[in-house]
Amino acid sequence: MFFGGVIPACADEERLAEEVGMALASAGWTLVHGGYNGLMEAVARGAASKGSSVTAVTLADKHQEWGNFNPHVTDEVHLPDLGARLNHYLQTADLVVAMGGGVGTLHELTAALYYAGTIRPVPVWITGPTALELLAFLRREKWLFETPTRSLGFLSLIASAAAFAAHLQDLTSNSDRTEAGA
Repeated sequence: MFFGGVIPACADEERLAEEVGMALASAGWTLVHGGYNGLMEAVARGAASKGSSVTAVTLADKHQEWGNFNPHVTDEVHLPDLGARLNHYLQTADLVVAMGGGVGTLHELTAALYYAGTIRPVPVWITGPTALELLAFLRREKWLFETPTRSLGFLSLIASAAAFAAHLQDLTSNSDRTEAGA
């Protein structure tokens, strides 16, 4: 699951999104995202370049208004409302990756943080300078904090494409060991 905005903060952030997509695909993961342009298109371009399928999840009544999906989308899911869309994202995610964006990305990210901290500890990885700055702000202002009953162990801050690929390798290796009974 990838959450990222339609207007990248800078070319470096767009390049990072593409590298994230390539790393996901190279590790055998499929990409699910909003399907539109900006960082979503960059991550989809990276995933598609390595042969991954790319699923777009959108609102049925907003698709025409929001425009066409980026050219890398191979599958579409149209849901009736925002709640159904967020539930679809979070209930099916094996990993949530978030980068910078607007209020929609902020909504998705905070929903993922709440979900991972209270419902199911799906890994949430924050990458890119914009999202890392947001997370630092949330922690500094005590909007996001760890308590004895609310661990943030699901949350990882990832500073670079190389670190992302290494984290993904570790996650995939641990998942393979778990599935094999290790």
